[in-house]
Amino acid sequence: MTQPAQPARSADLSGLSGLSGPSGLAGLADVSESASSAQPRPADHVIVIFGATGDLARRKLLPGLFHLAKAGLMPKRYRIVGSAPAAEALSDEEFRAHARQAVAEFGRSGPEGPDWQEFEAALSFGAADSNAPEPLVEAVRRAEQAVGGTPRRLFHLAVPPVAFTSMVDLLGATGLAQDARVIVEKPFGTDLASARALNAAIHAVFDESRVFRIDHFLGKEAVDNILALRFANGLFEPLWNREHISHVQIDVPEQIDIQGRAHFFEGTGTFRDMIVTHLFQLLGFVAMEPPVVLDGQSLRDEQVKVFRSVRPLDPAQVVRGQYTGYRDQPGVDPASDTETFVALRVEIDNWRWAGVPFHLRSGKALAEGRHVVTLGLREPVLGMFPLDARAAADGRGNELVIDFADPGSITARFLVKKPGPAMQLAEADMVFGYRSSFTADNSLEGYEHLLLEAMLGDQSFFTRSDGIERLWEVAAPLLEAPRPVEPYAPGSWGPDSIDALVAPHRWHLPDTR
Repeated sequence: MTQPAQPARSADLSGLSGLSGPSGLAGLADVSESASSAQPRPADHVIVIFGATGDLARRKLLPGLFHLAKAGLMPKRYRIVGSAPAAEALSDEEFRAHARQAVAEFGRSGPEGPDWQEFEAALSFGAADSNAPEPLVEAVRRAEQAVGGTPRRLFHLAVPPVAFTSMVDLLGATGLAQDARVIVEKPFGTDLASARALNAAIHAVFDESRVFRIDHFLGKEAVDNILALRFANGLFEPLWNREHISHVQIDVPEQIDIQGRAHFFEGTGTFRDMIVTHLFQLLGFVAMEPPVVLDGQSLRDEQVKVFRSVRPLDPAQVVRGQYTGYRDQPGVDPASDTETFVALRVEIDNWRWAGVPFHLRSGKALAEGRHVVTLGLREPVLGMFPLDARAAADGRGNELVIDFADPGSITARFLVKKPGPAMQLAEADMVFGYRSSFTADNSLEGYEHLLLEAMLGDQSFFTRSDGIERLWEVAAPLLEAPRPVEPYAPGSWGPDSIDALVAPHRWHLPDTR
């Protein structure tokens, strides 16, 4: 579908201690000054959160919206309407108390002072069932009257996937969808057929320019930094191709197990939950060609070109694992073949990346919780150093490591000579860290960044319908003929067979030196 033009991302880097995103900033060194001098404020809004009593709203959405308000990045006039089924309905005062508790528990600033009083006054609640939407319609009407004028509507579907279609249908039937935008949570289908059906249901009410498929990974500072690192620096862009890069790793291990979510996880698994939605999206930004301009349409065009170049997955190049004890979890089939771990090799058939393997790994109950992209650089053509000198370097070569841990870092790893009479090599690092370089305490978290971009109407870091359908098409061979799961011990790095998957290279994690 043809996308409408979107505002280009600012190239002014004077706000690097501020907030990154299509508007050009990356955090908030001085919150009020950055917001007023460099960051455009969204138009007046009425924001509706479906699933307002759920875990996502409690942990991320309500604290995130309050942080935006405290930072001066919310619209000048706005209202936030919480919604849930009638069986979970709250009064306005109960919803405000719920929000206060959420911000107190998960927010970076406590619910106090004039900022909180103003935010709290903007909260109201309207229950909605598919056959009884009237309380929500009335709540939105009152909120719009309070804002005045013609505020824009933004709906956030923080609900289980099974409810997406009914909520979208409700918005269409009531007229609330008119000129509105909608944020859709993952997963965006579970295979090609379901993704197409979901997109068709959404497009029956919202055209693609008003659909924001959210992946909080893409709101992290490090994603913007991939673009800045590549396209703003002559030091790195000439290296970003098959001539200089031998392999790429996108590694997102998680220490937590399924945490009692057997009902969700048994029907999804790690591949659907993490690889298609998160890691492939990061791959798109790492591997894309330079966009014509830094706007939403151009960025997503280049990302989709990468997805179209991805070779269909070979099940023989995929390791599926399941941690020991998973089948003992309540609600898990004792004979379950659901994977809690996936590592795979991805091939991109284009001029820039032909022959360069991309290794993706994610799983539950692993040794660490990390978010790391590693680019391995090729060895020099002439190996003039003695073999024992290279062996002393622990078998590693040059690497560029982008760590997504909030607030994140970039490390260039290279080899140097150890002091002394013998020619012995050792690893050395050059490190850029957000925390040590900028006032990162006031930076935006992933959800905060993306909520702001949705209000501004910039889709740069949101998944497009043709892109997600192409990824499910690429995944079809694996979904149709998955290899059996292999057991691994909780606290490990996955099944032993993953080392052969990346040979002759090695996994960057664990980073033991």
